Amino acid sequence: MDNRTNILECATELFCEKGYDAVGVQEIVDRAGTTKPTLYYYFKSKYGLLESIIEEYYGRFLERLETVSVYQGDLPNTLYTTCREYLKMAIENKTMYLFTVSLIYSARENDSYRAIRPYMVKTHEIIVKIFEQASNELENMNGRQQQFASGFEGIVNFYLIYYFEIGEPRIDIDEIGKNLVDQFMYGIYS
Repeated sequence: MDNRTNILECATELFCEKGYDAVGVQEIVDRAGTTKPTLYYYFKSKYGLLESIIEEYYGRFLERLETVSVYQGDLPNTLYTTCREYLKMAIENKTMYLFTVSLIYSARENDSYRAIRPYMVKTHEIIVKIFEQASNELENMNGRQQQFASGFEGIVNFYLIYYFEIGEPRIDIDEIGKNLVDQFMYGIYS
């Protein structure tokens, strides 16, 4: 493994275990078995390292989400496909998923929030786009695409946080995805 990858992996482990603010550069280089100048050579700063970690994980997540979230005239099916990918990516990368969610809820002036915010905004834009494209399908949309997108993201994220907290042994992504979308659709149709 090259130095850059080693530092990324060690920092990811530490940030996920302790949180971004609780980890110092010295602790990262000690775990990676390298030096501060090496870390600064690749990432320029601890914040640059955080940005690289987020880009590695969340960048792939956004690419996958954008690919599957294409509205094709069937809102429940588009939401199901989107939900399924969301669940799959979170389960494949549980630690990183939980870490990025924690960053979303960090203080607004914190470096960690600044690093995650563009990805959070892009995720929301992808979901909003689904509802904008489906506005003719839902009579009660009436300019509430942002609200519907937030509700959909909320139900999926809350389920995942709950799932990881109670430690269910296995999840059927297809079944849970269908159930979450059915529950969400019931709420917006009523």
